[in-house]
Amino acid sequence: MRKRVRAGERDAFAELYDQYAGPVHRHALWLTGDWTTAEDIMSETFLAAWRARERLHPDEGSLRPWLLGIATHKAENARRGLRRRLAFLARQRQPPVVADFAPEVAGRIDDARRLHAVQASLDRLKRHEREVLTLCVWSGLDYQQTAEALGVPVGTVRSRLSRARAKLARFADEAAAQERAERRSEERAEKQTEKRAENWEPRTARGEMTGEAALAALPVREETA
Repeated sequence: MRKRVRAGERDAFAELYDQYAGPVHRHALWLTGDWTTAEDIMSETFLAAWRARERLHPDEGSLRPWLLGIATHKAENARRGLRRRLAFLARQRQPPVVADFAPEVAGRIDDARRLHAVQASLDRLKRHEREVLTLCVWSGLDYQQTAEALGVPVGTVRSRLSRARAKLARFADEAAAQERAERRSEERAEKQTEKRAENWEPRTARGEMTGEAALAALPVREETA
């Protein structure tokens, strides 16, 4: 397929799209955390691949590293553009946001929350570490393919991946510790609330009788034969 794509055969490029559109989109989604942006990156990746097909090395081999390398650069450009837009919007007055809780989007909202949690951890990594991690771990490339995608030596891929994994492990430990601390705080608050509820006694109004005296004062209806 590599030679056919390089020669500009449209049928070959259609096969390339059918085979790798999914992996490219998933890779872009992990890097950006946004479905719409990932779709744009996927389209831009294949457009750039078509334009650069003549520079493709003719040797046989998987084209996935080549495509994911293009997608990685497109994703970084998108992230830079997003940061600029967010910085601009932060200076503007924002209208109130009305959330859409339609049943058909509920599952997507849950997916977005999980993706946001992953993205928050990835954002704490350096760009090169994030790229290597997504290519090796989530896109399934080996060291050699990742090196080809990024244009760096294999040894660099190994060291970046090692640092990324070590950092993510530390982030996970920090998140777990924070979760335990929050859980303990919630438990203490619940116990204090229960204790206050147990010690609470209703106040008696002036002149109000309580207990047996109140029962004795109730009017008694005499039964008639």
